[in-house]
Amino acid sequence: MSETTIEKIKCLIIGSGPAGYTAAIYAARADMHPIMYTGMEPGGQLTTTTEVDNFPGYPEGIDGPTMMMQLQKQAERFGTEVRIGMATGVDFSKEEGGWHKVTIDNNKEVHAQTVIIATGATAKYLGLPSEQRLRGGGVSACAVCDGFFYKGQDVAIVGAGDTAAEEATYLANICKSVTMLVRKDYMRASKAMQHRVTNTPNLKVLFNSEVDEVIGDQVVEGLRIVNNQTNEKTEIAITGLFIAIGHKPNTDIFKGQLNMDETGYLFTDPKTTKTNMPGVFACGDVQDKDYRQAITAAGSGCMAALDAERYLAAVGAH
Repeated sequence: MSETTIEKIKCLIIGSGPAGYTAAIYAARADMHPIMYTGMEPGGQLTTTTEVDNFPGYPEGIDGPTMMMQLQKQAERFGTEVRIGMATGVDFSKEEGGWHKVTIDNNKEVHAQTVIIATGATAKYLGLPSEQRLRGGGVSACAVCDGFFYKGQDVAIVGAGDTAAEEATYLANICKSVTMLVRKDYMRASKAMQHRVTNTPNLKVLFNSEVDEVIGDQVVEGLRIVNNQTNEKTEIAITGLFIAIGHKPNTDIFKGQLNMDETGYLFTDPKTTKTNMPGVFACGDVQDKDYRQAITAAGSGCMAALDAERYLAAVGAH
């Protein structure tokens, strides 16, 4: 790779959701001149969400894409340079104050003193055309984010783990009825969560059941369910379908360099955003499998920028 394509910067931010943009705002205000690469989905998961009603400061609510555009403008106002591009490879330095090498779009190399990883996680979906078509029209991967819109209505949730059980009981508190679809003849959730599910009167569990088709043109109107033992199909009327079959953190390019759990969530030191590599920080859903909210992602983005600023002060910026 020729020297001319290598750029040396103080702070590189990978990813452009609430975590990345908040990190950019703080880093830019600290004169770190951050450069952000947006990744495949500029704005992150929130760009697939129509209404954001639970982010403080928006009494009337706001739609996800608008909110992300506003965050981008705010980051740019303080001097962040936002670029369209994808990090495709990394070579992190183990030395304090060393240069971290990041390849962008397989052809450009950037050397950064600090790297803030905000690549997020991608919700897993079933992959049905009808499900994809109705995302934002009643199909959601976040009950805590979107459940409120289905208050007093009939909904369904797909999943069998702790998250699915937790979201099902959460929905049962605000919805008229919840139908939980479990692919096998048992739930993977902990016994305590299973008891919560079985003790919730308006929550019905269908085992050996899978979604055959999401019914509706513009919005979800119902669900066709298939029993995978008998192949019998039934239809139920619902207005919301929640998919809770897990998330995949976008961390493949960091494998072998950064410590992560078996799913791919990056490990950070307690109460910090520090990874196992000096000068590399992780924030947002890429390291948070518990909360996964825009507001918690933004908070950790602030932490990452402050951690990066302190790191630069300690090693002395080049």
